[in-house]
Amino acid sequence: MSSPLLLRGLSSSLAGLRGVVAGFGGTRGCKQQHMEAGGGAPEVELKRLPGEDEGIVEVLMCRHKARNALGRVFVSQMRELVSMVSSDSTVRVLVFRSLVPGVFCAGADLKERAVMNNQESDLFVHGLRSLTTQIALLPMPTIAAIDGVAVGGGLELALACDLRTAACSAQMGLIETTRGLLPGAGGSQRLPRAVGLGLAKELIFTGRRVGGLAAAEMGLVNRAVRQDQTGEAAYAEALGLAREILPQAPIAVRLAKEAMNRGMEVDITSAMAIERMCYAQVIPTRDRREGMAAFIEKRPPRYIGE
Repeated sequence: MSSPLLLRGLSSSLAGLRGVVAGFGGTRGCKQQHMEAGGGAPEVELKRLPGEDEGIVEVLMCRHKARNALGRVFVSQMRELVSMVSSDSTVRVLVFRSLVPGVFCAGADLKERAVMNNQESDLFVHGLRSLTTQIALLPMPTIAAIDGVAVGGGLELALACDLRTAACSAQMGLIETTRGLLPGAGGSQRLPRAVGLGLAKELIFTGRRVGGLAAAEMGLVNRAVRQDQTGEAAYAEALGLAREILPQAPIAVRLAKEAMNRGMEVDITSAMAIERMCYAQVIPTRDRREGMAAFIEKRPPRYIGE
């Protein structure tokens, strides 16, 4: 696998897409482009945070009528935006959040799935599996803010992120066996890696839902917080976590992610070789020299991602 950091050169098509996002602090630009294309209100948008939060980008899920259900349009728009940010070195942390109160993502769009034949259903789930893989392979740290229900494919989407925060009142689970299915978008593989094989089997076999606090205790989420009156406590926690990551050297953070992700899939000797390869790419960077200089001069470092 080639290092994500080698993907700095952008094709003209990707550059044009990224320009839609790069020039605004909110979501108006993306929405305007989508409306002009005749697609109606977007179901997924990007938002760049301004000022001291520059470098934090949010993926906003806003399919209100269907509780962010994973329909064709939703998945297509999500794949396009994830592809857009994958080669954008200015994105240091990516936060996935919902703008639909009480729900992160309700999983599959059962109304759409009900009219698919077997082949169409298989192809759609393959596309959804590809989306979660695409998210998992993003070079920058990703955080899912689970402020409400995240079941089925919704939890699989969150599991594809590096970190997860949840409100204690949130409900999450891989409930596919209660529908005659099994997790098909990576959940059967990522849940055991998150909570251990025995517990993952229990959760998937029973289709059980768990609350945010229980999810934190079993390692399904990193942090669980009491929900507040805004209904966005998990998002606030995710944003705080993103702000902890933001000041760190972005190349080092990306390569640390690569080293851990790739190392987890191989034996320890091969993993050490991967770590050495990633470490070697950090040594010649300007950020490493800045980190050393800042330490000697007893001042905060100013990393530029070079």
